Amino acid sequence: MILEGPSQDTQEAAVDFAPGLEKAFSFVPRERSCPVKVEGEIPAFLRGTYYLNGPARFERGGVRYRHWLDGDGMVCALTLFDEGARFACRFVRSGKYTAEEEAGQALFRTFGTAFPGDRLVRGIALESPVNVSVYPWAGKLLALGEQGLPWELDPVTLETRGLYNFGGALNPVTPFGAHPKIDPETGDLFNFGVSFASTQPILNIYRFDATGRLLWRRRHPLEHPCSIHDFLLGPRHIVFHLGPYVLDMASLTEGRTLMESLRWEPERGTRLLVIDRETGEAVTTLSVGCGYSLHTINAFEDGDRLIVDVVELERPVYDQYEPVPAMFTTVGPGGPVRYVVDLKKNEVVERKALTYRSAPDFPAIDPRHFGKPYEDLWMLGISHAGRAGRKFLDQVVHVSWDGREDVWQAPPGCYLGGEPAFAGDPSGPGGAVICQQLDTSKNESSFLIFDAFDVAAGPRAAVRLDSPVHLGFHAIWAE
Repeated sequence: MILEGPSQDTQEAAVDFAPGLEKAFSFVPRERSCPVKVEGEIPAFLRGTYYLNGPARFERGGVRYRHWLDGDGMVCALTLFDEGARFACRFVRSGKYTAEEEAGQALFRTFGTAFPGDRLVRGIALESPVNVSVYPWAGKLLALGEQGLPWELDPVTLETRGLYNFGGALNPVTPFGAHPKIDPETGDLFNFGVSFASTQPILNIYRFDATGRLLWRRRHPLEHPCSIHDFLLGPRHIVFHLGPYVLDMASLTEGRTLMESLRWEPERGTRLLVIDRETGEAVTTLSVGCGYSLHTINAFEDGDRLIVDVVELERPVYDQYEPVPAMFTTVGPGGPVRYVVDLKKNEVVERKALTYRSAPDFPAIDPRHFGKPYEDLWMLGISHAGRAGRKFLDQVVHVSWDGREDVWQAPPGCYLGGEPAFAGDPSGPGGAVICQQLDTSKNESSFLIFDAFDVAAGPRAAVRLDSPVHLGFHAIWAE
């Protein structure tokens, strides 16, 4: 079936749970690099940079973008040091951004917006706005969008250095996802991309060493052209949660948007695809109902058992990103889910779902537990999920697999963005999480710093900006 918006009856009964949200998408953030003031006390161990990427420009040359994924990418850097804090933000000078700046108008079709005369790359793909994620890796800072190569940035000034093609191993139209996984011990980078060929869709998997050299590329046929945004990397395996969210390439090439070309077909079912991370070869595929996962959490192993943790929703969420700013009007429930796979028996032996179900997103863990057993994770949630009406992310959520739940509610008119990235205390298991807030009543952006294990107590410190910035997607803490 095709995902549809709320019915007329639902629209009439809807309530606006996000007053002032339109302000978040009504301005173009100012590029800058400057000292900023800190309110409260920043922990002594919190010294480093919080990097954030997200869509920041929603209008160009009279074309108004209608989907949250449409906006041009802007990267922010909040650096904390002994003497204070510094903030910088710059647009990524992607191919799309540069061409449209020179033309003074919108040129390329976006995820959710089509217009007369718009362009596709080679007639089959979107030109990436590079607006999803940012990763420090191998002495570089890489900004990424959907299905396109990363762009290298200066880690301090955020100046765009150029397209990064891994020494020529990949080309500008190579499918490449926005969520690479980096082995913390070897520095090897793993990623994937889907070739949405109408005759035989292919899942491409890549492994690069810490110098950027391609170690291997494997191609796996897919039963159907399913949309995949994220994946998991464990000590011995790579895992994909393959939901039945299918892309109709013919629809895209006939002038429709990518959003209009996606179809939710739950009757196809959802599967876990397990790959050997050393060889890149398939190990098994297992049926896991008909849920949808946009973002994953962590994977680790216990003997012959593979533990796979994802944020699983009852249905896809992309249709809830439009029309900006009337967002998340009928967002479905979901939350963290754990699958335990017995590799020896080749079956899923346990499924555990946590009780928090308010459509959370942007999950983060302590990176010291990447690929290892862990208990705690942090997310952003939507307090009014389950009720019809415009709403947005307004909760910082800390949950653990033993059932603990710790939630901070943003004040009315305040909305959250930015993955709540964890910064660990090197002297112990504690740490802080950082995310951003836009106060629409004051037209003010700030970065909030929480005690990671007591988020309900509220921010311990805040960094206020002199002018607002966009609500971002993914973030990472780098020491």
